[in-house]
Amino acid sequence: MTVVEKYVNPFTDYGFKRLFGEEPNKDLLMDFLNELLREEQGEITDLQYLKSEQLGNTDLDRKAIFDLYCTNSQGERFIVELQKSKQKFFKDRSLYYATFPIQEQAKKGN
Repeated sequence: MTVVEKYVNPFTDYGFKRLFGEEPNKDLLMDFLNELLREEQGEITDLQYLKSEQLGNTDLDRKAIFDLYCTNSQGERFIVELQKSKQKFFKDRSLYYATFPIQEQAKKGN
């Protein structure tokens, strides 16, 4: 068996979601995120996986598919997105993606 057949590449969309995007591997994701974010964001002590596909409000709106969409033990929601290479419109896409958790948490007006 070659190395290619034996291991999952964590830098592919499939590999990243397979390693970090499933409930049995939740501890791996928390350890990974805490190593990256603990100093700035505090420690993630628990998380749950949320639906990662968000549809627009109308048929004309774009949809968004996040790599992972999670909430932590403080109730904060966050998107985990893996980028292997530089993408020209990454900031724009990140800003667009951020609107979905905001919409979900907003209270409806009268």
